[in-house]
Order: sequence, then structure tokens, then C-alpha cells
Amino acid sequence: MTHSELNDLLIVCAAVFGLAAFVGLIVAPAWGAYSRAWERVAAAFLSLYVLAALVGIGAVGALVAIYVTT
Repeated sequence: MTHSELNDLLIVCAAVFGLAAFVGLIVAPAWGAYSRAWERVAAAFLSLYVLAALVGIGAVGALVAIYVTT
């Protein structure tokens, strides 16, 4: 396995595990907190803002790490 293939595998695994953690820790409790269908859909939709914030924090952290190490 080449370094490029290993990097691709690690990226895919991180994305899958990260998405599973997001669904299990953010979306599922938000979905279960409401009983009406439209409230559940709204809570799931609004959790996308949490996902966007987490992705943004990760991107900024990665950029800072790259900047500091170079």
C-alpha cells in the first residue's frame, strides 16, 4: 500500500467515523427530544449548523497546525 493510498484510506475512515459520531451524539438526541415529525425534522436540520461549526473549527485548527509547523 502506497502512502497516497494510506492517506486516502485514513481520510475516508475519519470521515465515516466522524459522521457516525455526529449522528450518534448530535442528531439522534435532537431527533428523540421531540415527538412531532416537523419538530424532529427541524431539529435535525438545525443540527447541520452544529456540523458546519465543527467542520469550521477543524479546518481552522488544521490551518493553524500547518502554519505553525512550516
